[in-house]
Amino acid sequence: MEMKTRITALALFCLLAGASMAQTEEEKDKPSAVNVHGTIRSKYEYQTEEAEGRFEVRNARISVDGSLSSIIQYKAEIDLCDEGKIKMLDAYTRLKPVSGLQFTLGQFRVPFTIDAHRSPHQQYFANRSFIAKQVGNVRDVGCAVGYSFNVGIPVVLEAGLFNGSGLTNQKDYWTKSVNYSAKAQFFLPHGFNLTLSTQKIKPDNVAVNMYDAGAYWHSKGWHVEAEYLYKHYADDAFRAVHAFDSFVSYDIPTGNGFIRYVTPLLRYDYMSDHSDGKRYLDGKVDEMGKLTVNDHQRSRLTGGVTLSLKKPFVSDIRLNYEKYFYRNSGVALPSERDKIVVEVMTRF
Repeated sequence: MEMKTRITALALFCLLAGASMAQTEEEKDKPSAVNVHGTIRSKYEYQTEEAEGRFEVRNARISVDGSLSSIIQYKAEIDLCDEGKIKMLDAYTRLKPVSGLQFTLGQFRVPFTIDAHRSPHQQYFANRSFIAKQVGNVRDVGCAVGYSFNVGIPVVLEAGLFNGSGLTNQKDYWTKSVNYSAKAQFFLPHGFNLTLSTQKIKPDNVAVNMYDAGAYWHSKGWHVEAEYLYKHYADDAFRAVHAFDSFVSYDIPTGNGFIRYVTPLLRYDYMSDHSDGKRYLDGKVDEMGKLTVNDHQRSRLTGGVTLSLKKPFVSDIRLNYEKYFYRNSGVALPSERDKIVVEVMTRF
């Protein structure tokens, strides 16, 4: 019965998408200009306890997007250096048959959480929160519907169905279960936002359900944000994961000099023992293995300052210090230790 419901929902989506495409003849068919964007993030990190440092190009993203008509949009994005690897990120077509309604089909970041949904140039810190990097970071192939409306306050709803195969395992991936994700955003007066989302994934043979609640206030140069994520593994295959992220920042305009804004900021984030949902045996992915701890429980205090050479999130120099706290039994991965980070981010 569950599979029939999913198939019916998918068929309904396809019919709606087809109906919206049929309306293009009555719309203006003049394409818009093609937009080309890019994000380059280069950084130096120094681990204070080990007295070791490294240079790294974290991202070198290029994207192309535009409109073929008033209802047909598209986007393709590739990262030429995602920790040294080339990755195809976004590749989708978006249909907007009527005001406020949109359908997206292709490969993209699933609608889930606040911080994990930020692009690299929109991040406040040089390194992502635990929610954005380890616990709630999902990009997948599928379809999604979004609807925006106003009930005294703006509301944005998004929901989608996804393979669960990730970005690189599509051709020979067939499944009897479909992953889903749903997100609701409420834009309250005076710069307040409330975001609720849920997601179900199945990286291996165990279903994983996640629930996230977050809120922020953005006004008069201030940004104050807090987010909590609960991750549950079916059949008690692994103990539930709790993750929390909170931070505050304040943009100080300096005038028309070399540095336009100075932004001091402070973050605290936490995660309990975390499994990526895959079975391991002797340190390798293996169907004969079991879920293990991929990321040990830890908390982190990050302080720093961002120097914006233009507007924030266009060309920034991010200076951060990260202090990690582990239990006595916790194992710190090489890149998850106390460190000083200097990053230059440019968005064009």
